[in-house]
Amino acid sequence: MPSHTPHDTGYKLLFSHPEMVRDLLTGYMPGEWLKEADFTSLNRVNASYVSEKEHQRHDDMVWRLKVGQQWVWVYLLLEFQSKPDPWMALRIMVYLGLLSQHLVNEGELQNGLLPPIVPIVLYNGTPQWPHPQDVADCFGPSLPGLEHFRPRLRYHLVDEARLKLHPIAEVRNLAEALFKVEQSGTLKNTLDIMQTLDALLGEPQMQPLRRTISTWLKLLLRRKVPQANIHELDAIDDILKESSMLEQTIERWFEDATMKGVRQGRQEGRQEGEQKGFARAVTLQLQLRFGPVPEWAQERLSSASEEQLTHWLGAILTAQSIDDLFGADGPVH
Repeated sequence: MPSHTPHDTGYKLLFSHPEMVRDLLTGYMPGEWLKEADFTSLNRVNASYVSEKEHQRHDDMVWRLKVGQQWVWVYLLLEFQSKPDPWMALRIMVYLGLLSQHLVNEGELQNGLLPPIVPIVLYNGTPQWPHPQDVADCFGPSLPGLEHFRPRLRYHLVDEARLKLHPIAEVRNLAEALFKVEQSGTLKNTLDIMQTLDALLGEPQMQPLRRTISTWLKLLLRRKVPQANIHELDAIDDILKESSMLEQTIERWFEDATMKGVRQGRQEGRQEGEQKGFARAVTLQLQLRFGPVPEWAQERLSSASEEQLTHWLGAILTAQSIDDLFGADGPVH
């Protein structure tokens, strides 16, 4: 199984709240059945079923809700793998088999039969998911007369990076707001979405989810702000409440880091030359803002004039990406 980061753990906590599951279903799950769903009945149930060869699965989230006169079970699997799993359909078949056996053992039957189970895979990786969503497609061609023995079970895939999201001002629900933050390319967009979340989570009954989202956002922002300012970020109690003021604070953090980088560059410049030290300072800010700096960008920096370096240094805060910062001087595709 893939290893999970604290960010991923916070993501799981988000979907331990019924409001998030409700908005995931209403926003991204097809079917007329949702019109009859009673979301006030949505509750998380025990998923501690165990096979003889497998430990308890803590990644599973199983919910149920009343649809008309019967219960529907929602099996939600969160995937944080960097590469899509080609055998996900097979895994789903195994997991749902275990869940179904658990329901039989617990007597959770309807007229002597198993209730409907909706398997959903929520994937937030970068590569597009190219693999079968029906376990039948995991098997090779069948022999004559054996086709009807081919197992069939389909899961519903929510591939975050490929969702058609509304503009920030038109956020439909909490799930979409979460996906927008995940896909946001700039701090400004992230902060705009946080203000929308502040409004969506203002009611008293939303406070438990608000606290969870606030914690998750801090984990997200920790990867974006300069290391020296993380203690200030952690000291903020309700990050959503402070979102309108946070943009100025983050700008100050980056300005402080920029000046520190310039001073460091000038000190190095006494030994290596002012131009090379200045280029290092700009490189440091790019790393703090966007992560690793590609080789083509490093080459541009090393050959740039002081005027170009000064321009880039001032534009780092508003640029959406390294490509955006360098414009026409970016890589050749």
